[in-house]
Amino acid sequence: MKINSNYKNLPESYLFSKIAKKVEEYTALHPQAQIIRMGIGDVTLPICEKAAAAFVKAAAEQGKAETFHGYGPEQGYDFLRNTICAYYESIGVHTAASDIFISDGAKSDLGNILDLFDQDNTVLIPDPVYPVYLDTNIMAGRKIVFLDANVDNGFLPLPPQGQRADIIYLCSPNNPTGGVYNRKQLKEWVDFANEQDAVILFDAAYESFILDNSLPRSIFEIEGAKTCAVEFCSLSKLASFTGTRCGYTVISEELMRGGMSVSKMWLRRQTTKFNGVSYPVQRAAEAAFSPEGLRECRKHLDVYQENAGIITDTLTSLGIWHVGGKNSPYVWMQCPDGMKSWEFFDDLLDKAHVVGTPGSGFGKNGEGFFRLTAFGTKANTAEAMERIRMVYGR
Repeated sequence: MKINSNYKNLPESYLFSKIAKKVEEYTALHPQAQIIRMGIGDVTLPICEKAAAAFVKAAAEQGKAETFHGYGPEQGYDFLRNTICAYYESIGVHTAASDIFISDGAKSDLGNILDLFDQDNTVLIPDPVYPVYLDTNIMAGRKIVFLDANVDNGFLPLPPQGQRADIIYLCSPNNPTGGVYNRKQLKEWVDFANEQDAVILFDAAYESFILDNSLPRSIFEIEGAKTCAVEFCSLSKLASFTGTRCGYTVISEELMRGGMSVSKMWLRRQTTKFNGVSYPVQRAAEAAFSPEGLRECRKHLDVYQENAGIITDTLTSLGIWHVGGKNSPYVWMQCPDGMKSWEFFDDLLDKAHVVGTPGSGFGKNGEGFFRLTAFGTKANTAEAMERIRMVYGR
């Protein structure tokens, strides 16, 4: 028996597990410290009332024989797939219900989609990067080529000249940097992928934070994307479903590789390895996408975007370089006083009792940078920024 030895090439612990352990150790030594957490991207506001009511109603239906639902379709119930189609139409993107696959979140699908691709493929991954892109390909033993994201390109790398690619990861709005690709930049990536016969895995989990209408919320707003891209979305941030779990992946029937339909391959994979998302969760998601539900969700998103403004205003007043925070819940800041990422983590925790995420945890280009999230309460965000002003305002 042989194990998958590629696991030996992974970091010993997941980034956020390491952060949690360090905070736990600090709290044990300083029990009076009032810690404000701005590291992990979890929401603090509840799911909207419309979704909560639908969840309760659907759960009650499961308790009656005449309305009970057993195994559902692995690709999702038609009522939710059609609702998501209408959501896409609202931003000018036409897609068929059969292109939409309901799941328990974007993170799962971003890893599971790799079942469809050969291990010999070359993968382009931005650095810094959300760990799931990198780790899942290390697990599979694929050749990885990093795209340098840095200050010069606004942490939004473009197609590299002369580089061969089979699988390309893009995230916009970006996690961790908060950068957002414009239409011209995404068009360059779409043309590059189509020329190379590559597939773009496009993470749009934070699309609901884009308020600037000139910026694309879906890669399918770009001409030619349906023949080269797969889009991954989530209700985690849009509707506070981090603890409820629901997302969706969009694959056009126009996407063909190796003479095979990627959409049909994904359907085959899901019907074999996935039992689908529960009926009550899908009813709650349907309600979240209703006009009233989206209005309720927007009120919560507005709070997070106000928080992002508080963060960026503070950093600007302190003269600290940063990107993100506009059309994104993440702010990517340069560590003050030339500190390294983990050095600043310890300094910030000790002096301000604020927790963020060291940029080096997202890759070598993240060294010297730090991620703050806007998902806290408005009061905590304001308090955290005041502490940072007091400590680093000198």
